[in-house]
Amino acid sequence: MASANGRRRPLKTVTGVSGAVNVYAAAIDPAASTLTSSIDVAKIAEQHRFDALFAADLLSFGAQGAIGAQEPLVFLSALSAVTSHIGLIATVTTTFHHPYNLARLFGTLDHISNGRAAWNAVTSSVGEENYGDQELPSPEERYARATESIEVVNALFDSWHPGALTSDGHGGAILDPNRVRPIDHAGKYFTVRGPLNIPPLPQRRPVQFQAGQSAGGVQLGARFAEVVFTSLPTLEDAATYTKRIRARAHELRRAEGLPLIMSSFHATYGATEAEARRLAREQAEATDFDAGRGVLADLLGGGMDLSDLPLDKPIPESLLPDVRSVHRRRGRVEIFANFARSGKTLRELIVAAKDTGHWVAAGTPEQLADAIEERYDAGVLDVISLGGLADQRTRDFLVNGLLPELRRRGIVGSDYLGATFRENLELPPLPD
Repeated sequence: MASANGRRRPLKTVTGVSGAVNVYAAAIDPAASTLTSSIDVAKIAEQHRFDALFAADLLSFGAQGAIGAQEPLVFLSALSAVTSHIGLIATVTTTFHHPYNLARLFGTLDHISNGRAAWNAVTSSVGEENYGDQELPSPEERYARATESIEVVNALFDSWHPGALTSDGHGGAILDPNRVRPIDHAGKYFTVRGPLNIPPLPQRRPVQFQAGQSAGGVQLGARFAEVVFTSLPTLEDAATYTKRIRARAHELRRAEGLPLIMSSFHATYGATEAEARRLAREQAEATDFDAGRGVLADLLGGGMDLSDLPLDKPIPESLLPDVRSVHRRRGRVEIFANFARSGKTLRELIVAAKDTGHWVAAGTPEQLADAIEERYDAGVLDVISLGGLADQRTRDFLVNGLLPELRRRGIVGSDYLGATFRENLELPPLPD
């Protein structure tokens, strides 16, 4: 997609900071959950002109192979104080939060960061036991609630109309209360009178991200998302998904090129191709296959016992779920069910489960740049998540190898373009 000034929009870069502690990985870094480690990552990322920091979230102990994560909004608020340009993407569920609180929380983050906040809206596949629910609502119910929640949040952000606050010429502000209006929302899930009780946001609204690839996720992302966070392991998957969600967004009269497509790139770096392949092989061999059976079962929707199946044979077709019957993470279930049906052995599936269905590659920085350029040129990659800044070796390959190579090719920009995250992403104007 071309930017507002007519040139091609550069690929935007994101890196993760959340303090999640994973108990499935063969080696665990206890310091990964500390603020100190993430402050270092945030400063390095901004120094090398990453566009954003991404904070994931988990809502229950032991979920998806991890014991949990720091709360993203609080965590990113701390990081906002030690950065000045980089965007701050917080993953927060619509299923277990009220939209008025969400608007206040994200509005506050946008204020304290001077316009760098973004909300990655998810519907959650775990955690219902901690919020008073005996059963997780169906995907259809969760997406219906998410739709209404985002509608309310956006209405609250827009409840301060232009001209509500003006300068008095002496460093103060003049409020016109007639330009701050209730939203008077009464829906299936929420009744919210409004207006929002914090001043207009620097970005008017935080940038809207959304994660979810089921039919409900595609509908929600096509309607609201400015960026969709995806798990697209192959170029073919990326092309199919991009065509599908952009077609639906076009039907909904969204701006051309929306939503942007964000993919997480799980890279293994080597000085040579042989070294990269050796490292990837060693990582696979270090897998805890006993724990991995449970993680894979979860990625296949749960409710199956893989403990007695042979590692070097495929999973029997009879054990694979009907995606329509699954209530949790249907997009991931579909990815791993397709992997299984392609003939991958249980061992191969458990190794693949460590990357949870994301895009995986191994090679030299130049080879990895080739893989990225292929998707970028195909128009199926607008934002890329690049991990590894906390590790000295990976960081060196990333900031001294891959990023310079992508910049040499004109794929990634070299500096921030504006004062807000929205400006740096070169997003089209928000609708009136």
